[in-house]
Amino acid sequence: MVLEMLMQSVFELADIFFVSRLGADAIAAVGLTASLLILVFAVGMGLSMAATAMVARRMGEKDPEAASVAAFQVLMLGVLVSLPMAVGGAIFAPELLRLMGATEAVVAVGAPYCALLFGTNAVILLLFLINAIFRGAGDAVQAMRALGLANALNIILDPLLIFGLGPFPEMGITGAALATVIGRAVGVAYQLGVLRRGVGRLHLNRAAVRFNGEVMQRMLRISGPGVVQYLVSSASWIVIIRLVAVFGSAAVAGYTIGVRVVLFALLPSWGMGNAAATLVGQNLGAEQPARAERAVWITSFYNAVFLTLVAVGLLFVAEPIMRFFTDEAAVVRIGTDFLRILAFSYPAFAFGMVTVQAFNGAGDTVTPTWINLFTAWLFQLPLAWALAHGLGLGVEGIFIAIALAQAALAVVGVLVFRKGWWKAKVV
Repeated sequence: MVLEMLMQSVFELADIFFVSRLGADAIAAVGLTASLLILVFAVGMGLSMAATAMVARRMGEKDPEAASVAAFQVLMLGVLVSLPMAVGGAIFAPELLRLMGATEAVVAVGAPYCALLFGTNAVILLLFLINAIFRGAGDAVQAMRALGLANALNIILDPLLIFGLGPFPEMGITGAALATVIGRAVGVAYQLGVLRRGVGRLHLNRAAVRFNGEVMQRMLRISGPGVVQYLVSSASWIVIIRLVAVFGSAAVAGYTIGVRVVLFALLPSWGMGNAAATLVGQNLGAEQPARAERAVWITSFYNAVFLTLVAVGLLFVAEPIMRFFTDEAAVVRIGTDFLRILAFSYPAFAFGMVTVQAFNGAGDTVTPTWINLFTAWLFQLPLAWALAHGLGLGVEGIFIAIALAQAALAVVGVLVFRKGWWKAKVV
């Protein structure tokens, strides 16, 4: 799962590495579009939580046939929810970018990029959902392989389509979107092949490929709060980048590159959180709640050790990392400040990340929703505005608020997890 999460972040890093050669406006367009696409990822993550929880519970109960039925309901949901987002995003891409504070120069280069990614969001969702199914079944190696294949294609196609190398047309940042879509689509095709052939732990045979009203209703009951949970958290990041956009394209570019680096550093940690979710679901299915709780504390400890090492590393190499992506002085300075400020919150954030995922693995998607609502909307956003404008700290004030909010998530997550009511959740 750690390797899977690493490869998930390679998509973003590869795109921004090549796009950064096109200037600050191109980087800003990618960053603003990524913030809008957070809504798609929020839906995917919410459905993924339900998929992992239900598949893991059925596997823990030694019922792989029921796990396969649950998996197919997830795939149907993914395709259905992708349609309205595809139509709306593709049609209103320029307006969405303007709403995010983009200049007309950014809209001009970014609208086709934004429209293409929204129009093909089904492959984003399916890649997420099928990997969640693999994780729930304890078959994370298949998820890793799918992302490895998708990433390889994306990295190969990025320079060809962005810069028009050889016989390929020069498409600018739109080429980055097309490369990502092709890579993800091939990854989804690989995933479906694995499920259909039954070479992993699950087999989508003819008996499983059918609508099941009872399972679908249960899936919606679990995934609904999960989608809201990630929408609450994700929408706050849209507001954050809107606050950053006030300080200009250099600020957005520095923040965008910084976020890609942070995701690369944190996604392995999310892999540990996903592992905890799977262990909680399978152990509760096997009627071993004490072992489920112990798994969470062990995972949290190792996660904290890992993120402490990451934090120390970023404090020393933040500036060289930024210079690897761009040589624009203002962008480098802002991105370096972002990386160093957030590094201080990582050791604490490790515990919040794992405990919140543990709730999701137990099928309790409501509790993390309230935790995210408090830390993101009632704490982070007001503090970001107050520090940036009230105290005059500018964009650095926003970064400080993000770091403090991540620490707050850890405190609240640990305190609520210790209450133990998640052990009685029925999935």
